[in-house]
Amino acid sequence: MLEVTKIFRFETAHAIYGYQGPCQNIHGHSYELHVTLASLQSYPEYIPGPGFFIDFKELKKWVKEAIIDPLDHKLILSSDFMKANPGLSELPNIEVWACEPSAENMLLHFRQLLEKKMPAGVRLFAMRLYETRDSYAEWKQEDPGPAAR
Repeated sequence: MLEVTKIFRFETAHAIYGYQGPCQNIHGHSYELHVTLASLQSYPEYIPGPGFFIDFKELKKWVKEAIIDPLDHKLILSSDFMKANPGLSELPNIEVWACEPSAENMLLHFRQLLEKKMPAGVRLFAMRLYETRDSYAEWKQEDPGPAAR
């Protein structure tokens, strides 16, 4: 199976409602997101010209439009957090989600956004989201798909 990965960086703040610890408070991270796409096609020798199954430029465009632009320098809070802190609704940079904006939930949200953008023959295979240099959540496609069979 052929895979390609592109790495993205963005700054976002969040808080985890109901968590007993420092993450219950609004705080920010310099996120690093690794997005891996896989080809559903097998190539016995080489990929015909131009020589790649997906253009990194296209992947960059999709991730930038779906994730980076909407979330960079924003504050993500859950609807539960907002109900408990109604005064925050006046802030101009808030994204309100139905779920808590944990790294795991962020990946699941990103998956929904990016899967809609995949062209025929390509699928979203894995994502890794670093909250800090040494802490990350990872999502991987469960079924290896037809290319691996």
